[in-house]
This record gives sequence, C-alpha cells and structure tokens, in this order.
Amino acid sequence: MRQIYIQSFFKSGYNRFMNYIYNISSHPQRKVIEKRLEIIKFFDEFGEKATKIAFNKSRSVIYLWKQKIKNLGGKLSALAPETTRPKSFRESKVDHQIKDYVEKYRNKHPGVSKETIYPELKEYCLQNNLPIISESTIGRIIGELKSKGKLPQHQRLSYYARTGKLVVRYRKKIKKLRRKDYQPKEVGDLLQIDAIELFIDGIRRYLITAIDIYGKFAFAYAYKSLSSALAKDFMEKLIKVAPFPIAHIQTDNGKEFHKYFAAYVNSQSIIHFYNYPKCPKMNTFIENFNGLIQRQFVDWHYQELKDDVDSFNVDLIEYLLWYNTKKQHSAIGKIPPLRYYVNTLIKKLNLPSPLATQKSNMLWTSAYS
Repeated sequence: MRQIYIQSFFKSGYNRFMNYIYNISSHPQRKVIEKRLEIIKFFDEFGEKATKIAFNKSRSVIYLWKQKIKNLGGKLSALAPETTRPKSFRESKVDHQIKDYVEKYRNKHPGVSKETIYPELKEYCLQNNLPIISESTIGRIIGELKSKGKLPQHQRLSYYARTGKLVVRYRKKIKKLRRKDYQPKEVGDLLQIDAIELFIDGIRRYLITAIDIYGKFAFAYAYKSLSSALAKDFMEKLIKVAPFPIAHIQTDNGKEFHKYFAAYVNSQSIIHFYNYPKCPKMNTFIENFNGLIQRQFVDWHYQELKDDVDSFNVDLIEYLLWYNTKKQHSAIGKIPPLRYYVNTLIKKLNLPSPLATQKSNMLWTSAYS
C-alpha cells in the first residue's frame, strides 16, 4: 500500500507547509481549514486507526483532502468545505393570480406587511375559487418579487424649499457591524451609548448617556433637541472627560448615531457596533444606568431641565463626579469607577500601590464593640 504524505506538496517539507497556513488568515472558513490540517498531520504521524478514534475520520476522507490540495496546486483553501446550497430548487406552485394580486397590492401600498395583505388576499381567493395560502407563503412571494425587482425600493419623499417640489429619495442600505460575541477585556474597551427622550409639560428634552461595560465609568449630557450633530458633540465631550482611550462603542440604530456621529467616530479610529433592530436587551448595561440616573437625578431636576438645560448640565456634572469618584459599585469590588481604573493601571504598569501604606479596614472597628 502506497502512503501519500502531505509533505510531498511542499519542496521544503512540513515546516514550509506550516508557514503556508498564514496565507489563509483572512479566509472565512479559516477555523475549519486549520482543523482539517491538524487531522492530516495527526494521520501522517499516528496512522489510520488512531485518527479514526481521535477524530472519527476515515483514511478515504484524509486522502480526499490531500487530493484536493494537490489538484489546486498546493493551496490550503482547497480544504474549505464546499457549499451545501442545492443546485436546483423546487419551483413555487402558488397560482400566478395570487402572485399578481400580492404584487399589485404591494405596489399600491408600499411597505405593508404580509399580515396586512393576508385578510384581503383570503377574501380574494374565496371569491375566485383559489387556494388560500398562509402568511409565511405571502412573505416568500414578497421576497421573490423583491429579488426580481418587481417591487419598489424603500423610499421617502423629501421637500426642497428652494424648488418647492417633492422629490423621491431612495434609502441606501447601510452595512452595520454587530457586536455578536465580542466581550471587553479592559477598561475603555467597550462603551454603550444611548439617547433618552423626556417629556416635561409637553416639552421635549433629550439626555444622551454612556457607560463603560468593564469599569462602569459613566457620562451623560442633556440637549434641547436630538440630531447626529449633537450626538457628535456628545462624543467629543465623552472622549475629553474619559480618563482612558475608547476602543469600541455600541449604540442602537437611531438616526442620531449616523451621519456626523458615525463619521466622527470613524475619524477617531473607534469601532462602532450597532444593536440588532428591536433588541434592547443587547444594551442592558446602558439601560440599567438610564434607569438609575432617572431615579437618582433626573426625577429631582425636572423643572430645571425644562427651563434651563445649561444649569441642569452643571448639576448633572456634579452628580457624575460623585458617581464616578465616590459611589461604590458592587460589580467592580465595591469601589468607585475611577479608583478601579487607577488600580488596574497601577497593576498593568507594575507600579507600587499608593494604598500599600494604609492600615487595614479591620482596624477601624474594635473586635469587642
């Protein structure tokens, strides 16, 4: 039996093969490729039986992987799993009259949901002796019509005062970066930002808030209106007052966190994560802080927020100074956020702690009292 070793694909042997791995660092299936390389190496070193026990992979599978690499001229991308997408699809058996009805309905009422279409479509089917389809099938028909370009794109009308005309503008779909499973590893690694809308005697006021997930440092500022320019102003203030560099931020999909805000964040080399739509649980830390600042400060300064926003912000800064320098936080060891940041900085730089000469707290209370 002739053994086929993967070293034969590389003139300098296995070491050059391992260095070649770095050429796949940007491949979307990188982890799978590296896992298969590990199995091939194990097979060459320990044989068929051990590979079967350790990885449940037969000799024929290993030989198939090696053959793919050989046929592709030694490129490791050959180990990437092939798509499981079927080459042919089952054609829809929905009556063309129903599809025509859905298309006409959506063109007449752009953007309506499948739930809205269903009752009237059901009535149409009963009148014309057509089979009644489900809401899910209506949704699939809408998706099919969109892919074929038979439905209008998402658009809105804009009024231009200079010309006095209404102009149709099509919205461009923005590709947004999601946080997914990313977890902060140090202070300043990830801050959550949110905007609160407050109604006071029919007058609107807005409060933009931010909190560091890891170290609990928080900041907030009030505004009379809300826009991406004012959100940018908030971000500029946040960067100035934060005692640490900001690496990532996380916001919802509000309009205030686009345009000028997004451009400024990008210019500061800060990575911007967006929440998934209608998923406030992704912003739990800032939502908790919003509730806290509402109960402890905003509810006691409503009139001031309504009449004099500048005066409100002065008092708000005083509250935030207490919050960040005095208030104990159980999540970081019952110390204030700034003390926690200083402690982590001292530990990171391996400096002597200024608290080393302090007496133990146990000495403050007599054991016999």
